[in-house]
Amino acid sequence: MEQIPSQDTSLNSPIAAPVETTTTTAADIQSFSVAEPPKTGGGLKKFLPIVLIVVVLLIFGVAIIKILPTLRFQQVTLNYWGLWESDQVIAPIIADFEKTHPKIKIAYTKQSPKQYRERLASSLARGEGPDIFRFHNTWVPMFSQDLAAVPSALVSDLNLQHNFYPVVAQDLAKGNNYYGIPLEIDGLGLYVNEEIFRAAGKTYPTTWEELRSVACAVTVKDNNTDKLATAGVALGTTSNVEHWSDILGLMMLQNGANLANPTGNLAEDALVYYRLFRTEQACSPPSRVWDDTLDNSILAFAKGQVAMIFAPSWEAFEIKNINPNLSFKILSMPQLPGSSVTWASYWAEGVWQKSKYKNDAFEFLKYLSSREVMTKLFAEEAKIRLFGEPYSKVDMAQLLSSDPYAGVYITQAPNARSFYMASRTFDNGINDKIIKYFEDAINSLDAGVSPTAALETVAKGVNQVLSTYGLAAPLSATTP
Repeated sequence: MEQIPSQDTSLNSPIAAPVETTTTTAADIQSFSVAEPPKTGGGLKKFLPIVLIVVVLLIFGVAIIKILPTLRFQQVTLNYWGLWESDQVIAPIIADFEKTHPKIKIAYTKQSPKQYRERLASSLARGEGPDIFRFHNTWVPMFSQDLAAVPSALVSDLNLQHNFYPVVAQDLAKGNNYYGIPLEIDGLGLYVNEEIFRAAGKTYPTTWEELRSVACAVTVKDNNTDKLATAGVALGTTSNVEHWSDILGLMMLQNGANLANPTGNLAEDALVYYRLFRTEQACSPPSRVWDDTLDNSILAFAKGQVAMIFAPSWEAFEIKNINPNLSFKILSMPQLPGSSVTWASYWAEGVWQKSKYKNDAFEFLKYLSSREVMTKLFAEEAKIRLFGEPYSKVDMAQLLSSDPYAGVYITQAPNARSFYMASRTFDNGINDKIIKYFEDAINSLDAGVSPTAALETVAKGVNQVLSTYGLAAPLSATTP
C-alpha cells in the first residue's frame, strides 16, 4: 500500500504542526473487519437488579405502613361499663376473648342504673371514657356526639340491617351509620295469673275489648269496704302501675296516633281508654277493675291480687323472687282489630367516639354479638336466674320462640316499635321528661280537664323536649 503523503501547512496558518503519517496494513484491515460490534443494552442490564431492589423495598415499605398500626407492642385495656350482668356472668365471656386476643384486656364494671345516664355523660365529657358502654335504645339523641359509628365492614359482617329486628335500625341508625349493637331485645308482655283464670273459667284475651271483658269478669270487690279484693288488670293510674308509660305509648301507636305530636281523636281515644280501667265506667254494671289504693302492680301480681299486668321479660325475676309458687304465663300483647304493633325497650352496646382503641372496642363487640357468644352469655345468665336476655338476632329466634318466659318477646319483636316513653331508664332526660307530661295529662283528667286540652299541653311539652335534642323544630310562639 502506498504511503499517504503528509499535508503541507500554509505559511499563514496559526498552527504549523506536522501531520503524523499512519500506515494501515492488510492485517489491520482483517482484524477490523472481524471485530464484534459493540453490544447494545448493556447499561440496562446493569441497572435492572438495582431497579428490582428499589421496587421490592417500596412494596415492603408500603406493607409496613399498613401493618404497623395493627401491630400491638404492649397490652391495652378497654374499660367496659355494663348495667345488669355481674362479674360471675361476664367473666367467662371476657376470659375467652382475652385468650384469642392476648394484647387486649377488658376491664368490666357493673354500674348501678340509678343516675347511670348522668354519670356516663359526665365521664365522657371529662374525657375519661369508658371505651365501651351500655345505653338504652332511646338514648341515641342524648349521646349523638359521644357514640362512634359502627365500621361499615362490621355492619356488613353482622348484617345489622337484616339480621337484627327492624326496630334496631329505626332506633340505632342515623343516615347510613349505626351507633350501637344490641345484645338483647325486650318490650311488653301480658302476664296472666293462671289460677284466677282457671277459677273463673275464662280464656286468655287477645284483643283490648276481650281484655276489658275478662278484667271485669274476674274482678272481686270486698262488699264491706268496697275495696278490690282481686283486681282484673293493672291499668288506669300512674302511681302504682309499673311501665304505664310504655303501655300508654303502645296503645297510642296501635291506634295510629303520632307520639311526637299526640293530639287529635286517635291520641285522645287511647288516653281515655287507658284511664277508663280505674273508673266505674270500666264495666257494666258499673265497676272499676283497678285503683290507686292497691299495691304496686308487680307486687300485687306476685301476691295474687290482680289477674293481669303488663311488663317486660325481666319482671319475671322479681315476681318469682317474691312468690316462687305463683303460676303465671306471659302472653302476647292485646291488639286492636287490624293491628300488630308491639313495644320495644332494650339496651345496646356502644363505643366512645374519643376512645384511643376504637378498633379494639369494635372487635370486642363483634365477638359479643356472634351467635356462639350470645348463646354462651344466655347460658351463663340462666345459671343465676330464670333465663337470659332474649336474643336480638333474627336468625336466633327459633332458639327461644318456645321459651315460657322469653318466647313472647321474641315472637313480638318483628313488629315492635319504640318511642321516648320507656320506663325505668332512670335517665332524667328524654324519656323521663316526656313521661312527666303524659303523667300530668292522665292525672289532670281527674280534675276535670278535657282530653283535648290535656293532650295539647302534652304536645307542646313533647315538642320542647324533642327540639332540645334536634328531633323536632320548636313550635313558634304563636302556635296555639
